[in-house]
Amino acid sequence: MKAILSDIHANWEALQAVLQDAASHGAKEIYCLGDLVGYGPDPRKCVDLLINLEPTVAIRGNHDDALFTPPQGFHRAAERALRWTHDELALGGSEDVTRRREFLAGLPLKHQEGGLMFVHGSPRDPLNEYVFPAHAKDEAKMGVLFWLVKRCCFMGHTHVPGIFIEGDGFYNPDDLDGRYRLGGRKVLCNVGSVGQSRDDDKRASYVLLDDDMITFRRVEYDLDAMLRKVHRVAALDASAWH
Repeated sequence: MKAILSDIHANWEALQAVLQDAASHGAKEIYCLGDLVGYGPDPRKCVDLLINLEPTVAIRGNHDDALFTPPQGFHRAAERALRWTHDELALGGSEDVTRRREFLAGLPLKHQEGGLMFVHGSPRDPLNEYVFPAHAKDEAKMGVLFWLVKRCCFMGHTHVPGIFIEGDGFYNPDDLDGRYRLGGRKVLCNVGSVGQSRDDDKRASYVLLDDDMITFRRVEYDLDAMLRKVHRVAALDASAWH
């Protein structure tokens, strides 16, 4: 069974809770779809944990990428957080700093396993393209995205979980009673965000994939403890979680 996570955003409390939940359901493989850092107060702890965890697959997100290239398209609060994150990741012993840099710099833009694709943004632009629920009505955009998918593409980036079905539309997890079985039609599956949900549910979001069955999971974590850390860092903006 695969646990597929995205948009951790340096939220240690949420990451720990999700990994514990995944393990309790028998997940043996961890797939991370990018944005390990950005916004949150624990980039070193989150990155170090993932390095030691040796996830089956880890993909690069736009916030991860911006650690190595000049940030473009970010709002001011995100840029401030990225500058602070860059400095935070450089703290500690030289061996730890090197491991973090090599791990993050080596993250690929996408991963393919048979008919399954794994990206951060979209099949067309794995790093930066957003696919929001409203885009389900954009026939031109969705036509191109589904044309690029063999069977199912797992993605994050919007922080909004749900399923896009070719020729049908978008369904949030509640519409599906939290589960969807892959069948004959192509699918785009947004797994939501571990560290910073943006769908009026503050719990962490991820999915389990067991053969053809996708199960959406929501996990409680100590949001208040994480926000207390955010408030102690002038470069971070707690409003991102409100």
